[in-house]
Amino acid sequence: MATLHKLAAIAPLDDFDLALLALVQQDARMPQAALGAEVNLSTAAVNRRLKQLSDHGVIRHYTAVVDPAAVGYPLTVIVGVEAESERIDLLDDTKRTFAACPQVQQCYYVTGDWDFILILAVRDMEHYNALTRQLFFASNNVKRFKTFVAMSRVKVGLAVPVLEPASTAPGAPQAGA
Repeated sequence: MATLHKLAAIAPLDDFDLALLALVQQDARMPQAALGAEVNLSTAAVNRRLKQLSDHGVIRHYTAVVDPAAVGYPLTVIVGVEAESERIDLLDDTKRTFAACPQVQQCYYVTGDWDFILILAVRDMEHYNALTRQLFFASNNVKRFKTFVAMSRVKVGLAVPVLEPASTAPGAPQAGA
């Protein structure tokens, strides 16, 4: 079930909010007093701002990042999936199926040659083979899929670069251009 976020109800994020977001993305367990010291706010102000950011869906949740290999999932598989039909009810069913699978770490509905891109954590190729039967072959809406096996995890993360000024972001218009 999707969570609705009240993003429109929050005031524009200021430099304090952005600095707090950058810090909690690095270490969500950092005490609020330490956060306050880093951004020059009181602990009460930090608490109030973090609560507001959470209440309005800017911070979706706090989590621990677990090494997949340490818990028996050393293989990362990226899969492109083409849907048989673009009917909204069938696409919604496909999305629900992918979202319900614990091995699907990320699922994107995309444009281009594929309709979905999935990132899976699996134990081994036998485990992945079993998942293909469950997720793709048993589905009445998967036309084809293509598998990419990651040889190494060069960069993995979900941190958003909140402190990068828009004017220096790649692709941003440059002064005098």
